[in-house]
Amino acid sequence: MNRGLILKFENLVQLRGACRQLRTLSYRKVYRAQWKPVQSSAHPVWSVLLYPQFWQKDKLISIALPQHRHLATKEETKKKKKKIPLSKGEVEIRQKMTIEELAQAMGKDIDHIYEALLYTDVDLDSLEPDSILYEDHIKLIVKKSGMKYKSAKLKEEKERENTDAVKRPPADPAVLTPRPPVVTILGHVDHGKTTLLDSLRKTQVASMEAGGITQHIGAFLVHLPSGEKITFLDTPGHAAFSAMRARGTHVTDIVILVVAAEDGVMQQTIESIQHAKNAGVPLILAINKCDKPEADPERVKKELLAHDVVCEEFGGDVQAVNISALKGENLMVLAEATVALAEMLELKADSTGLVEGTVIESRKDKGKGPVTTAIIQRGTLRKGCVLVAGKTWAKVRFMFDENGKAVDAASPSIPVEIMGWKEVPSAGDEILEVESEQRAHEVVAWRTYVEQQERMKRDEEVIEAKQKEHRMEYEKKQQKLAHLTWRQRKAVLYKANKHLMFSRPKERTEMDKNVLSVIVKGDVDGSVEAILNILDSYNADDECKLDIIHFGIGDISETDLSLAEAFNGVVFGFSVKANESIKQLAAKKGIKIKLHNIIYKLIEDLKEELNSRLPPSVQENTLGEASVLNIFSVTVGKNKIPVAGCRVQKGLLDKKMKFKLIRKGDVIWKGSLSSLKHHKDDVQVIKTGMDCGLSLDKDIEFNIGDEIICYEEKEVQQTTSWDPGF
Repeated sequence: MNRGLILKFENLVQLRGACRQLRTLSYRKVYRAQWKPVQSSAHPVWSVLLYPQFWQKDKLISIALPQHRHLATKEETKKKKKKIPLSKGEVEIRQKMTIEELAQAMGKDIDHIYEALLYTDVDLDSLEPDSILYEDHIKLIVKKSGMKYKSAKLKEEKERENTDAVKRPPADPAVLTPRPPVVTILGHVDHGKTTLLDSLRKTQVASMEAGGITQHIGAFLVHLPSGEKITFLDTPGHAAFSAMRARGTHVTDIVILVVAAEDGVMQQTIESIQHAKNAGVPLILAINKCDKPEADPERVKKELLAHDVVCEEFGGDVQAVNISALKGENLMVLAEATVALAEMLELKADSTGLVEGTVIESRKDKGKGPVTTAIIQRGTLRKGCVLVAGKTWAKVRFMFDENGKAVDAASPSIPVEIMGWKEVPSAGDEILEVESEQRAHEVVAWRTYVEQQERMKRDEEVIEAKQKEHRMEYEKKQQKLAHLTWRQRKAVLYKANKHLMFSRPKERTEMDKNVLSVIVKGDVDGSVEAILNILDSYNADDECKLDIIHFGIGDISETDLSLAEAFNGVVFGFSVKANESIKQLAAKKGIKIKLHNIIYKLIEDLKEELNSRLPPSVQENTLGEASVLNIFSVTVGKNKIPVAGCRVQKGLLDKKMKFKLIRKGDVIWKGSLSSLKHHKDDVQVIKTGMDCGLSLDKDIEFNIGDEIICYEEKEVQQTTSWDPGF
């Protein structure tokens, strides 16, 4: 046979195999790590290597030639005419199956399912082995595979009995006894809330706190000289903790609004008033720092009128007390006003029966394990009680008061620290006592089940919405291509998707390099919540994507480092520690651990990390300017090179730097100089007032009056536009 014809035949076979390979791969996710080409009896040419440039020519021809032989025996022709028999096996299908479950039921691998879904309305790029397929797609796959299906008998799931714990019915008024009022201190940052509590408790809380601001909700019982007791909730005044302040007002009876006499009404003051109104809690106004010369209590009262806070002297019902928390002036007057208001409210509670309360603060202590600070609202808490809160429970092992002293019982309105929790509950969770540990397990199991059902429902809604969107897109594409033959449609779809063939996983990773993955660890639940609330305001994803991959409470652990290593992330810790072994492991793996005790310092550090992920911008710094006074040319070999006679007007010209030629305000050239001379001598630098001759690295004609600018390029780090609010 003619050798030229043989070569043409070989090329034709190779082209046919390449087209089939490209067409198949263009309609599926070629980047999937677990995907490998599968040899098919119908199309053995698919078993070649993934990328065409690495195919072995001889092997390809040896595989392809038997499939395209023109001369065949009669027996072979008869065999080809025979229909391929369908598999007698039946596949049991359900309404919703994952790709992996369907592959197992069919006795196929996962890639077979993907291939069966080619040229359908399913978006293959969004599918994973655990993705759910619906009944119509399942039947289609089974039919395409030459198999039969039958519906599996569905077991009727009995409706699960609700085993949740709930509050008891309201108590009989005859069993109610008086209780201390729970008072919340609210107001703007630095207006003296903590100093006020410090003076009442005769402790040095304010001087011990990092940054001079309160970092957590604290609950304290104050004994007044008159014998009365008041429970105070010291909520943070910083803007970052607005969510915690809002929660604090829901467990309180009275709000003391602290406003500095010299500052007046500020942003957090207005927020505090709104929280109190939403909770339906009465206010007492404490005008602080009245000892300062610039203090103006009357101005404060008038400013508050605009926010519907009307003091008694203006005909309202809000008591106003002028105090100086730092000097201890009028604090007893404020306490007496609080007790008087509490008497008017007739605060009573049932101290018998099962305990009800609220988690004020939760944390994981290294020595004590999960610990919560709680306010008891009903019943009397004692050691051995079994409690549930959220999706965790506790058998009370120890209880402590605000001074760390062990106590045996806690009645209504008494704050207490509780040990014995299995996991850390969330701040704000409702605490309920149950009869036994078995009952606690039932409650937690029910709440976990309800949460799973809600999550599954949300996931199904998202999946259905996504599938509907894909179906609509598919139908639109089909309508656009309806006038074409099936061959023409395949060609159009291939051209639209062929760019996917030339991407590599490494390139995809580089595209996502502007991502900051963050792990947040805090000492208490409220602190982590406050940090996450700030991060929720992040709105600069177009500059750098912020991805929170994990958050929790407790010290930095090896698990945190493993996550950080997997996602190339940074670990941020708030009021937590990292021991030496963790620090050494982090240094070995190149993982950053950022520890802070002040929340706005942590956010500033996070902003710096975001800035470091942004690509630098190039800034031009002008070093010198020269004007072209004359033009001439120099012959070098057979070429004439344009030369400009210049005088340096400003700065200097340095041959090592970059230059640009400006004509009538427009930049017509950028580059380097090929020569710089002064009095026929080659020089490196020309200073202000000196004349020189220069030529460019490109043949460009000069005009008298052109400007030559010498400049250097410097990379300047960009900063994110995100403003967290402080």
